[in-house]
Amino acid sequence: MLSTLKAIEKMVDELLAFLTDETLWLEIGKGALKIVLIFLVCAVAVKVLKVAVHNMFRVREKAPIRISERREATLVRLLDNVITYVLYFIALLMILDTFGVPVKGLLAGAGVVGLAVGFGAQSLVKDVITGFFIIFEDQFAVGDYVRIGNFEGYVEEIGLRVTKIKSWTGEVHILPNGSIIEVTNFSLHNSLAVVDVSIAYEEDIEEAEQAIRELLPQLPEKYEDMAAAPELLGVQNVTGAEVVLRITCETKPMRHVAVARAIRKEVKKLLDERGIDIPYPRLVLHRRGGEEQLDAKPQKQQL
Repeated sequence: MLSTLKAIEKMVDELLAFLTDETLWLEIGKGALKIVLIFLVCAVAVKVLKVAVHNMFRVREKAPIRISERREATLVRLLDNVITYVLYFIALLMILDTFGVPVKGLLAGAGVVGLAVGFGAQSLVKDVITGFFIIFEDQFAVGDYVRIGNFEGYVEEIGLRVTKIKSWTGEVHILPNGSIIEVTNFSLHNSLAVVDVSIAYEEDIEEAEQAIRELLPQLPEKYEDMAAAPELLGVQNVTGAEVVLRITCETKPMRHVAVARAIRKEVKKLLDERGIDIPYPRLVLHRRGGEEQLDAKPQKQQL
């Protein structure tokens, strides 16, 4: 019993001696201070390098020879990510060295470990290689409107591993680069707006066409998204109640929807000014069993 009490007292004395050791707490304080300083220096370095990269691209905007804005935006995002990953990886190694972990041994064995991990992370390697070729070949860039598989939207970010796409309803889709097989890029070339205008069957089609042709050359001055003056192709379709005229217009990339709406508005205002009717509901009455037949005169319905 006495031996047990003595053993406990000895353990307590050793614990108190360990906790009250000034050298120990000084070492812990130095280590904690080093870790805090490493994080602060790393955060400042990341901020400074990112600002330097952005300023460098701003200076290039004034240069006589420069790459496209799309590619510049992509490279800026990519360099931001690379700077963050590299500096924080270096900070992690410095923290491990502070704790006494043999960093040199870890780096020396990284080749063997990397080879072993590579066999188990083939999808990750595929993502990185595909991401490199997407950026190198300029398949699409930040700000482009693309369709990848079942996802469609604006490219928010292109990294070496993943690509982020934001749909027009606000969802952000994160796609591994290795899964990107086919890409449809809508932002490389001008778009085409197609507008069908319906004219009442009783109206003078030649008069309507002439009025529209006089209007279309005036629209590019009013709408800057038009790359050229709209063109009236002519009669697209004829039915029992209407004649459909088709108008096309070359627009800036991905501005065809807005331009089509503007053309519809301008043509509607023109038709109202010229007194040209668009198709409206009508009622025709036939009397059966008699010699007379009554056709109700088409009239506009009063709502």
